[in-house]
Amino acid sequence: MTVLNAAARELISSGALGHLVTLNPDGSPQVAVVWLAVEDDELLAGHLDGGQTKLRNIRRDPRVAVSFEGSGVSHGLRHYLVVHGMATITEGGAPELLHRLAQTYIGPGTDFPPMPEPPPGFITHIHPTRVTGVGPWT
Repeated sequence: MTVLNAAARELISSGALGHLVTLNPDGSPQVAVVWLAVEDDELLAGHLDGGQTKLRNIRRDPRVAVSFEGSGVSHGLRHYLVVHGMATITEGGAPELLHRLAQTYIGPGTDFPPMPEPPPGFITHIHPTRVTGVGPWT
């Protein structure tokens, strides 16, 4: 298993949006912008709706990639991080994860999800297998 270094963890935890790539049944890429957390050695994304295309794709083919744009520049290139991995999906815990992530992505004190009783949802767990990009994480 590939371990994310401190610089990669810092970028992901900073509120950089993740561009999650999954594979459609015909092999074409499907891209979704997601909020992500780093816990232990995996990335976590929360989803309230279990019927989303990205989740159907992961259930069929767990290979994923997630890209993040950084703020630094090296050799004229803006820093970016790509985490390649294998994903699994678990039931429950999405509202709590999304609420925690909203504090970074939207702002402190945010009440999210914006509904009185959100469904338990699903959490995608991404286990990194390779880290690429330009920046202090490679």
